[in-house]
Amino acid sequence: MSLRQHWKIAVALVAFVTLVGSVFGTSRVRPYITGDPTVIASEITENIAGTIDLFDASVDHEVSIDISEVEYNDMIDSYVDDGEKEWVTADVTIDGTVITDVGVRLKGNSTLSALRGGMGGGPGGGEGSGEPRGGFELPGGFELPEGVELPEGFDPAEMLAGGRGMPGMGGTSISTDDPTSLPLLIDFSENVDGRAYQGMTQLSVRPGSPVLNEAMALSLTDATDQPTQRYAYTVYSVNDSATATRLLLEHPDESYANSLFDSDGYLYKADASSSFVYVGDDQADYTDQFTQLNAEGTGDVQPIISFLKWMDSASDEEFDAHLADRVDVDSFARYVATQNLLVNGDDMSGPGQNYYLWYDLDTKKISVVSWDLNMAMQGGTTAGPNDTVSMGGGMGGPGGMRGQGGPPDAAATGMAPAEGMGTPPNGDGGGGRSMGGNTLKTRFLDSDAFTDVYEAAYWDLYEQMYGSGLAFSILDGLASRVPASDGLSAESLQSSVDSMRSWIQQRTDALESL
Repeated sequence: MSLRQHWKIAVALVAFVTLVGSVFGTSRVRPYITGDPTVIASEITENIAGTIDLFDASVDHEVSIDISEVEYNDMIDSYVDDGEKEWVTADVTIDGTVITDVGVRLKGNSTLSALRGGMGGGPGGGEGSGEPRGGFELPGGFELPEGVELPEGFDPAEMLAGGRGMPGMGGTSISTDDPTSLPLLIDFSENVDGRAYQGMTQLSVRPGSPVLNEAMALSLTDATDQPTQRYAYTVYSVNDSATATRLLLEHPDESYANSLFDSDGYLYKADASSSFVYVGDDQADYTDQFTQLNAEGTGDVQPIISFLKWMDSASDEEFDAHLADRVDVDSFARYVATQNLLVNGDDMSGPGQNYYLWYDLDTKKISVVSWDLNMAMQGGTTAGPNDTVSMGGGMGGPGGMRGQGGPPDAAATGMAPAEGMGTPPNGDGGGGRSMGGNTLKTRFLDSDAFTDVYEAAYWDLYEQMYGSGLAFSILDGLASRVPASDGLSAESLQSSVDSMRSWIQQRTDALESL
């Protein structure tokens, strides 16, 4: 009787289900959930335990990659020809544990530019790789701003000593003839859904050796109770090659995002082409600027859009009065102070746009998480709390690259800008990628309302990092555990340690004298 009375509802339900099935087929319908983002986190169904904790610094680590010649060539050709970082398949052995069918691809922007002919590299990359393909190209796809021309006779290949990379960009030489030199991203879940290694779906292999500056910067950030990434030194080889000493970093993924803070929230990665400016309410206009790492489909980038929209219209008075309603000001002050103390010219306001944004669902506030500290703790040492830091560690002055300062100090990089090659004008440079700058950081530092909180954070962190001797203690620890390899002798390691020790001393002395 009940069915006969309500047959219209039943028929409508069947019709709706039929319609959904015919329209969407096997497509996944993603629900919009506004609660705890961890409830829809991608499930790790196969967590490879390994033999020892990868980040246990008390033991030696060894990592090797086996990749077929065909797969390797596909990866290289795809990038050289089209700039695409194609995933290929390899077997990875970590501390004796073999993981098969692992996804591997090239990683980075400015470092890889040598492979495509940018900054003195051609096909094959590295030293002696020939003339740039297609003329001069700035690293990572940057373009010279409108109205800026290279001076007559300026030779980028000669300036860069055969494709080692832009001065201040780590001085790393990469070559396709040496696979161990290439920066790689390893993804355990690329070919096997739900697979992880010790809870991580991805690892990053950093180029260069021993990159003490990046390890130091990561350690100091962690030691001052700020979010960062774990790392490990390892003896590394590719296809039974000669060994190299490499730094492996935890690469932020969904699990990383959900464990970063005690509270729930969304983690966004700023893409290299992002500008951190309001461009409208359509989320599609931000797909090339921010990538949501966790709880995809629950928050999208709306919290970031809302903040950018507010900041775009906020007067200086409103910015001063209400920034703390939208940003964790104390945390942000510590982030900005840390980048200066570490002399990192490629932070959220650098040309690489290296940072993550955390949106806390409890406080409804944004925090900044540091990322890619390979430019830190090298170059100039004299920047004070009110100086901007440019690429290579030099101090910038007024009229710099969108608040990032002028060209690197010649003493910091060992070379001065070519005659006639001035600082690009502010802005995006005639349609090319932004050469740096971040409105939030610039307005925060320019505001008298936040001077006290910033300077208090600065000198507190100075005392923790340098005044207490912590930096020297961390360096001593690294010196005792960075492994020697075919590519890194004990003598070379000691030379790097001595250089870093001298840098720390100069930085400490410079700040102590202020």
